Amino acid sequence: MLDDLLGRTELKERIEELEGETESLRNRLDAESERRSEAVRDRQAAERRVNELEDRVTELTDRVDRAGGDDDEPEFRGRFTLRGERRDRVLALLESLEAGEESVLTAYVPDDPPETVREAFGERAPLVERAAPCLVVRDREGIVSAALRPPNPPEAFCEWGDSARIERGWFAPTGRYAFAVVRADLFAVGIYSDWERVPDQGEGTDRESGERSEPRAIERVHYEGFESDVKGAHSKGGFSQDRFERRRESQIREHVEKCQAALAQVDAERTFVVGQSTLLDEFDADVTAAVDATGKPEAALADAHSEFWTVSLSLV
Repeated sequence: MLDDLLGRTELKERIEELEGETESLRNRLDAESERRSEAVRDRQAAERRVNELEDRVTELTDRVDRAGGDDDEPEFRGRFTLRGERRDRVLALLESLEAGEESVLTAYVPDDPPETVREAFGERAPLVERAAPCLVVRDREGIVSAALRPPNPPEAFCEWGDSARIERGWFAPTGRYAFAVVRADLFAVGIYSDWERVPDQGEGTDRESGERSEPRAIERVHYEGFESDVKGAHSKGGFSQDRFERRRESQIREHVEKCQAALAQVDAERTFVVGQSTLLDEFDADVTAAVDATGKPEAALADAHSEFWTVSLSLV
């Protein structure tokens, strides 16, 4: 009775309602967290399966090559496809290699191996040439002997040291960069970053924003994509064929100009452009690469980004 007079009954009922809503939201949050964990596990399992299948394809391809070649030629001890966590583990392993003063050779070989590399690998030097362009790491005893193909390669170099010279930016996405995929009828660009901005005026702040930079997993922080109406194949010959081709070339030029304008608006430390090989020379980028990119713009961008940052590893 007193509670009713003081309005406490209504308040208590409201409190119970809010507590019920809170519990419901907490349960939904727990369920969502579990779904995300399952999605991460499923993705990692899928990546492992893809790696296994790609390794198997590489192994079978090598067998076919050996069957039609010279049996006396040296063969790779193994060939693997690295992406995601598997790529990071291999890089960490090579970065941890220490074998004493001037005992580890690291070289980026764009084509023909230099004499220092040939001497270090001896009779297995032809394998380096087959793996090129590649970055090779080998200790003097040959216990570690590997060739990796970096998506973002450095300038050619060759040096001995007490450890391997490995820069993660050669093999894995780091920092803030723009990544674009282009086809004759499609364009998509994303800005990717591994830095998180949080307000702080202390040590480690960003000079322009006054915010601290915290490292995190790479993620896309901006996206833009579009498709253009470009005519497809033409089955007729003669004048109509010529007119069709001229029209198609004009549409592609307009599309490329639109892509260039969109890319010029992007603010990033580095720019990567991948996609249709015949169009890559039209873009001013730090790195270009021919990559198959099918589907709609956003899906094509995701697939191209994953394929570009995939590293081939050959055990020499």
